[in-house]
Amino acid sequence: MLAIFLKTLPFFGLIGLGWAAARWRFFSAEATAHLTRFVFYFALSAMLFRFSANLSLGEIFDGRLAAGYLWGTTFAYAIGLGVAFWRGLDTPTAAIEAQCAAIGNTGFLGVPMLALLLGQEAVGPIILVLSIDMIVFSSVLTLVVTAAREGSMSPRVVRNLGLGLLKNPMIVSIALGLCVSATGLGLHEVPDSFFATLGAAATPGALFAIGASLATKSAERLQVAAWLSFAKLILHPLFVAIGVYYLFPVDAYRASVVISAASLPVAGNVFILAQHYGIAPQRVSASILISTAASIVTVSAIIAAVAVSAP
Repeated sequence: MLAIFLKTLPFFGLIGLGWAAARWRFFSAEATAHLTRFVFYFALSAMLFRFSANLSLGEIFDGRLAAGYLWGTTFAYAIGLGVAFWRGLDTPTAAIEAQCAAIGNTGFLGVPMLALLLGQEAVGPIILVLSIDMIVFSSVLTLVVTAAREGSMSPRVVRNLGLGLLKNPMIVSIALGLCVSATGLGLHEVPDSFFATLGAAATPGALFAIGASLATKSAERLQVAAWLSFAKLILHPLFVAIGVYYLFPVDAYRASVVISAASLPVAGNVFILAQHYGIAPQRVSASILISTAASIVTVSAIIAAVAVSAP
């Protein structure tokens, strides 16, 4: 585990640097917002586009791997939902807590970190996990909250949901990359170099932005945040491991990649959704803060436990 911990430490060091810069007011909240937009719309999208353009659909989509990850994530989501209902919460708040328990920071942390730690062969499974999180579970949250508040599901909601997915730069970049891959031509040397250079900014930019955003997070409702962090960091990868090892067994390497992805801390976009819908943003904020801090140890331990060499 020590070797893995030492490899992950620079990534968390960049997060810490971003946190310190924002905490000491060297980096303002406005600057953090602009950096996040640059990473989201340009650097990370360029990285995902280039990865997808150099992969075939078969290297990304694996039905058994998708089923195993989907089963484990759905089970973690259901546990988060069930505990919230047991505590007497309303449906929208329970849905937000379930999202904290099941959706990790795959885009900003998982893509750059796991691709470097586990090798380029990990990119396909990581993109699969990212796609499932964005398309399936973000959609579930929107539908559940809307149905609970409006009492029904209108065509307008479904249309807006579809448009939202089509406007997500990560989804668009993956889709466009796969279109380039499908032509069989690949990327020419010049555009490949362009996207590689722009995509290289994703890793330091995303990690610094994560840290800077954490400086504005509060640590209220610590008991709830601690439970949600435990569910995300421990229960979610455990359930995914059951899915990909026993229920829908896949090769050990691809299984290790999705389990590692499942071990990541609560995703920052859950906070964005919580703010958008006005549902317990302080609770989500604390969950992101605590899970990210604890993941310095838990992510290293889980990767060390499951990691195998690429075939």
